[in-house]
Amino acid sequence: MDAAKIADLRHFVDHCKSNPSILHDPSLAFFRTYLHSLGARIPPQTKSEEGDIDMSYSKEDFNDQKSREEGDNIIESDIELDDSDIVEPDNDPPQKMGNPAIEVTEEKQDAAQTEKLKAMDAISEGKLSEAIDHLTEAIMMNPTSAILYATRASVFVKVKKPNAAIRDANAALEINPDSAKGYKIRGIARAMLGQWEEAAGDLHVASKLDYDEEIGLVLKKVEPNAHKIQEHRRKYERLRKEKELKKVERERQQRAGAQGREALSALNDGQVIGIHSVSELETKLNAASKTSRLAILYFTATWCGPCRFISPVFTSLATKYPKTVFLKVDIDEARDVAAKWNISSVPTFFFIKNGKQVDKVVGADKNGLERKIEQYASYA
Repeated sequence: MDAAKIADLRHFVDHCKSNPSILHDPSLAFFRTYLHSLGARIPPQTKSEEGDIDMSYSKEDFNDQKSREEGDNIIESDIELDDSDIVEPDNDPPQKMGNPAIEVTEEKQDAAQTEKLKAMDAISEGKLSEAIDHLTEAIMMNPTSAILYATRASVFVKVKKPNAAIRDANAALEINPDSAKGYKIRGIARAMLGQWEEAAGDLHVASKLDYDEEIGLVLKKVEPNAHKIQEHRRKYERLRKEKELKKVERERQQRAGAQGREALSALNDGQVIGIHSVSELETKLNAASKTSRLAILYFTATWCGPCRFISPVFTSLATKYPKTVFLKVDIDEARDVAAKWNISSVPTFFFIKNGKQVDKVVGADKNGLERKIEQYASYA
């Protein structure tokens, strides 16, 4: 299947999960029929009202959401680096390396020194291949000498074989972790391969162990490239972090929207909701909190004369203030609720915002009741 169409379908399904009411769009009648044929249950349509969460979903909404998510994709730009001195990597078979387990006698040390001197003469005459051969013979006789490996590495750099130079530099550093020449040659070889950050690291260590002018000259070439790469990485790490934060926030908003719609479905705008248990009360108060609505908890009793006077008023106020949640508890039917709220007389009204009691009215005070509704509902 076409990947783009699958992505579109995934976006649509995700939105259906967070906003099932879009399934009632007339243009999706065929889709509803299909879902019913599979035995699916479609939630009843919820009427959208001004001030509530928007329950509509248009093609423009879908495209806008999709474009926002696609717009979060980060395409890294190229870095402008000075790579004029980079060489093609050498892919020759690895050079001969000495066996560190052999016994190095004085005779072998002397012979290795002789080969090294021959190599130095060959280098001075520009005979670099011959120099490598002499140094290889020296390494075979004295494989415990870091300076021999570092010297051969320097010749490999001269013949533009940076990978071979790196292998020799690594061997030198295994023998002597404080080999300034090992770090220096490896840094130069890495620069030849465009490994700017690694090269800068090696050259800085070499300069601390034994600084020379050549290290400084190479660093002037290497450091600007290394800094550009580091800044590029920091930039895109920051952008990726920002993208992730945006994604988390978008998901949070979607969850909040879904919770808000779920909370609204538990509330009956403009009506008094009867409460019969503590758990039912908690559900309604949580729904009121999630939608930032004022809740009024009215405790009454059938035998209470003032309650019979104020109850019709409470019902009419529910119609007048549809965005306020009106809850009614008969203390004889829901004794657990009355006990939890320590009801000692009725009628009693509690005003609750965000799960906390903000005020209370005791008695059938019609004017006082409405004043407090106007006072606290204005913050809804």
